[in-house]
Amino acid sequence: MQHPAVPDLSHTHTRPIHWVATATAVAAVVALSSVLQPDAATAAQSADRAAAPKSAPAHVTPPDPADVAFPLECGPVKAVVQKKASGDLDGDGRPETVAVVHCDAPMGTPPDGVYVVTRGHDGGKPRVVATLVDPGERRTATELSVRAGAVRATLLGYSSPDVPSCCPDVTDDVKWRWKNGAFVSDTPSQARTV
Repeated sequence: MQHPAVPDLSHTHTRPIHWVATATAVAAVVALSSVLQPDAATAAQSADRAAAPKSAPAHVTPPDPADVAFPLECGPVKAVVQKKASGDLDGDGRPETVAVVHCDAPMGTPPDGVYVVTRGHDGGKPRVVATLVDPGERRTATELSVRAGAVRATLLGYSSPDVPSCCPDVTDDVKWRWKNGAFVSDTPSQARTV
């Protein structure tokens, strides 16, 4: 008879007593963790903190574009918010919402309008304060984001009025920033044919 090269490890085979010991250890940890809890949090502030000026306003909910009447002529159909993105665009500590909106046409691809929506300091009803892309430009926004105070969009368009509405042939990546009281496109035209 040949002996194995490794020693007999019979103690590594699980037996019912091993499972009982493991279950007991887990139960002990759970029971101990329910007894040892951190101190309860309180809403009281220290005198130093209460006297310190606030550096930023409390979190404000971005305006909902569903509550806005957009400057679109849609006839018998409604205006539909296709995409939206929010962020503080003018540095006042309150978020604005950028909305891509078009008429809910039963056929075809209606052109998009890209609008900036905000609400007054009193937190009143949301309203359109800027039009970044007018639907008359025959553009479609495929991407929209707000990052670092800038609005970024990828727009599809047409190289000439002869291009059919079904088939945009130009793609343009655009970025707008709030400067001197207006939204300014600070991205040079990077139009490319698709």
